[in-house]
Amino acid sequence: MKAVHQVEVLDTPSDLKDKGIQKVAEAVNGLVADAFALYIKTKNYHWHMSGRHFRDYHLLLDEQADQIFATIDPLAERVRKLGENTIRSVAHIAQLQRVKDNDEDFVAPKDMLVDLMNENKKMAKAMRDAHKVADDAEDVATASLLEVYIDETERRVWFLFETTRELN
Repeated sequence: MKAVHQVEVLDTPSDLKDKGIQKVAEAVNGLVADAFALYIKTKNYHWHMSGRHFRDYHLLLDEQADQIFATIDPLAERVRKLGENTIRSVAHIAQLQRVKDNDEDFVAPKDMLVDLMNENKKMAKAMRDAHKVADDAEDVATASLLEVYIDETERRVWFLFETTRELN
């Protein structure tokens, strides 16, 4: 009996070219790692928010964290639909994430909001870059998924930007 490699067992059939699939999977796995890291960072700031606008910011960040979290499974499943492996552990996330952690004991509310605005801006750019990779691979499904997430990410940037405008 011929031995079957584990990778072959997980290899989902696709009509896309192997080289394109690998590039899309790499780009999307980076987004999955970033989404996990941005989710945790957003929840960190949500839990540690303080100040006179506490309730508004606490609720805003909770809503944004939920939205970010909701992107993780569809993105990871997209990688699996392409027959590739996706994130397997927290260590794997740490290897791929571009979102910078913040382990400070205290961060001022405005600094939290500005940091999240900048991280979301970087996330939108990374999504647009991944969209280009998907377009080049003729992967319409991944590109379509990313279009919705780009819009949601840009909305988060907008809300965070507008929220910081009146803070001194």
